[in-house]
This record gives sequence, structure tokens and C-alpha cells, in this order.
Amino acid sequence: MRAPLRWVLWDVKDTLLKVRASVGEQYCKEAERVGLDLSPVEVEAAFFQAYRQHSRGYPNYGISQGLDGRSWWMGVVRDTFSRCGVQDPALLNTVAHNLYHNFCNSENWEVFPDSQKALEHCSSLGLKLGVVSNFDMRLEEILRVCGLLSHFSFLITSEEAGVAKPSPAIFNQALLKCGVTAASVAHIGDHYVNDYLASRSVGIHGFLLDRHNKTNGPNVPRKHLLSSLEELPLQLKEHLV
Repeated sequence: MRAPLRWVLWDVKDTLLKVRASVGEQYCKEAERVGLDLSPVEVEAAFFQAYRQHSRGYPNYGISQGLDGRSWWMGVVRDTFSRCGVQDPALLNTVAHNLYHNFCNSENWEVFPDSQKALEHCSSLGLKLGVVSNFDMRLEEILRVCGLLSHFSFLITSEEAGVAKPSPAIFNQALLKCGVTAASVAHIGDHYVNDYLASRSVGIHGFLLDRHNKTNGPNVPRKHLLSSLEELPLQLKEHLV
């Protein structure tokens, strides 16, 4: 006899909400406030270079190397603007500090139109909800200002957990909080490896959200794919009994 579903775990970024404007636009808007006139295209390209370099050298916010999310992100921002020719250390620190805090504001995030209803529908089915996200400590505040925090019984960020998806360890931490076996838990996310494969590797019912039909995962059964969160409740009902 199979275990009935009791919990739904959620990825956040690009699943429930997304960054409202491009990184280049948001970074340039802040740079303007301190008198810098830069190209959003140039800044965006520099950001992705800096982000990739820091992610390789200091994975998961450099937690194992003595960093934290704030210092890691400030390093990425300083590196981004340095690549665009900004060399004043005080100016770089000011912009980095401001941008780190700016991303706690609701105006920088857009909640997908189907998110709130999907969360409410899950709760109406008697399911409890949690978050498992490769994110830093700002996530709780971001969810609060976006009106989503109250849906969740717990949040696990990779910064707090000290380990990031796709490691099974972060999902095992979530299962401990759920207090049930993996067979009674589902996970929803937009990343084929980090969300879908990683959750299913520990026995969780993983669903892959593919809003733009971009999935290149070769072995995702149709019943595990969602083109929108509106499809989720029907899929979950099959696992309730």
C-alpha cells in the first residue's frame, strides 16, 4: 500500500517568482544613484562572468570557505562593476551594499500569476508546504514582502543548510522537518537536475515545471511535467490516497 501525500516542497526562483527586470537594468539603476552611467548590456555580461567565476571558486555562497551570502553577493557585485571600469573601492562597496538590500524589496520581484492560487489549492487539499531553495538568508523576507511566506511551514535555504541542490543532503534535511517518508512528499521546481532529478533520487515525487517548453531532460514522463502551476492540483490528487 503506497503512502499518501502529506507535504509539498517548493523551489522559489523561477518557480513561484522571478526577477522583475534584467540584472543589467537593475544594477544600472542603482549605479545611476551614485553618479555612474553604464550600459545595461555591458553590466549584464560582466555580471554573468563574475557570477560564474564566484560560483566556481566559492560554491554555495562560499559557506565552506568562511563566507556568507551577503559577503559572497557583495563580491559578485564589486567584481561586476570592476569589469565595467569602476575602480573606486568606496563606490564599489556602496553599490554592492545597496544592491544586496534592494533585492529584499517586492518591486524587484514578480510573483507568477498562478503561484498564489496553486499554494492555496495545495493547502485546501490538506497538504503542508515547505521550501527547499538554493538561495541566501534573504529568502524569508522576499517571500514575506511578496505575500507568499504565510503558506509555508518551514524554509530551507542552501546558505542555512550549508549544502545546495542537487545534493540529496538538502532534501534529507527537508524530510526530517516534514517528519514523514519521502513517499509522502512531492517537490515542485523548474530545474531538471537540481529539482527534478535530485528530489526523485531520494524518493520524493518530483515534478518539473516547464513554463516555456524548454525541457531538454530526455526521460521526464509527461505525468511529471507541468506547463503551469494550474496543472498541479490534479496531479497531486492522484497521490493523496
